[in-house]
Amino acid sequence: MIQKVTIYFVLTVFSFSLMFCNQNSNSEQAQERDNPTTSPAAPQSKAEDAVTIAEQPEPDTLKGSLKAVATGKIGSVNLRIDYHSPAVRNRVVWGGLVAYDQVWVTGAHSATSLQTDGPIVIGGQKIPAGQYALFTIPGKQGWTVILNKKWEQHLADEYSEMEDVVRLSVQPETSQHQERLRYEIRPEGEKNGSIIMRWEKLTVSIPISL
Repeated sequence: MIQKVTIYFVLTVFSFSLMFCNQNSNSEQAQERDNPTTSPAAPQSKAEDAVTIAEQPEPDTLKGSLKAVATGKIGSVNLRIDYHSPAVRNRVVWGGLVAYDQVWVTGAHSATSLQTDGPIVIGGQKIPAGQYALFTIPGKQGWTVILNKKWEQHLADEYSEMEDVVRLSVQPETSQHQERLRYEIRPEGEKNGSIIMRWEKLTVSIPISL
């Protein structure tokens, strides 16, 4: 008799254990459906958390440098710029936040990168399809624009002039205030265009042809 009671008790406990496990499993599956971004099976791509910076004459309330992207097409070639966009926030930019006559990532944090899926021409130099770091050297009288082979690096810590693909002298222009650093890819006809960089009250234009 005692043996039968013991067997019955064990079976009862086992049945309740199975029910509890099933309930937990169903609850976890429901949470994954309600919160898909927390599931390891649904990772975000690099582009999902990047923003497109708009024209912005007024300050914003966001702190830090935003991860940003600019895309466009010149002729048949697709271009993409990945960068981090800092804000002015009533600070001195040129000669302050950004030193004169020093290599700058033309953004913040990691080096700004330019991707092209076809050959382009910058400063008379043919640039093969690929990905490059976009550096500049701001000056009081003029700027130097640099494309460098080593596109993936922190700031300009690992910059080497030996890795430069092209250097181009440009003259910045005074423009309306732009609170956050902004890139724009602007086509001009069938085989020409420009990369436009605007921040604070300066605009730098980098001519591109096919």
